[in-house]
Amino acid sequence: MRYKIVVEYNGKDFFGWQRQAGLPSVQEALENAVEKATGKAVVMTASGRTDAGVHALGQVVSFDLETSIPTEKIPYAVNVFLPNGVRILACEEADSDFNARFDAKRKTYLYKMYVSPHLSPLKANSAVWLTKMPDVELMRKAAGYVVGTHDFAAFAATGSTVKDFVRTVYDLTIKREANDILLEITGNGFLYNMVRIVVGTLLDVGYGKYPPEFVSEIIQKRDRTLAGKTMPPEGLYLKSVVYGGD
Repeated sequence: MRYKIVVEYNGKDFFGWQRQAGLPSVQEALENAVEKATGKAVVMTASGRTDAGVHALGQVVSFDLETSIPTEKIPYAVNVFLPNGVRILACEEADSDFNARFDAKRKTYLYKMYVSPHLSPLKANSAVWLTKMPDVELMRKAAGYVVGTHDFAAFAATGSTVKDFVRTVYDLTIKREANDILLEITGNGFLYNMVRIVVGTLLDVGYGKYPPEFVSEIIQKRDRTLAGKTMPPEGLYLKSVVYGGD
């Protein structure tokens, strides 16, 4: 039987999703917990491989398992064997050919920042600290140039081996709630570090480094050096993943 689970985790406890020798990963924690709960070894596929320090509110994972545990009880059976930083929120039976990675149609990421003269110990691992409030309205104007289908080579990590840099961003919103800034972006897929570089670029606009329309020029020139810095991982959350039948 193939299963589809939704997982939440705190990235500070892991060196990313993927198994790595000698380092704690979300994949290893989940696979080990399933084996302890069922006596069966499994290999899991996630919708995407989040980096060290990146969180998930709705990571989707698929795997095959033969067990007598009722589907709706699997989260309860497995969660007792998981470290506190990760939990299965939901489980359902999936088609035999369902693949959490290749069947994903849209992904939404959330990036959290807060403005304060001092670092907050309570937010240190869950949001990125800014000492000065950027102009959020300018950031929103710049975000409009990111939405659409573009070649996002300028927003890919240096040295990326990807051959196709074209992606579609369906929506990009920025909210200010008191001293918190929340950026949410939805697309059909994202290049390595793309979301974190987009955030860094929009912050450059918000701090007056260049006008909003310059973002269009960055995209057209495909030059990574023109875009903003790669923002830290602790502000990034994989919020949700949409599939064809959702």
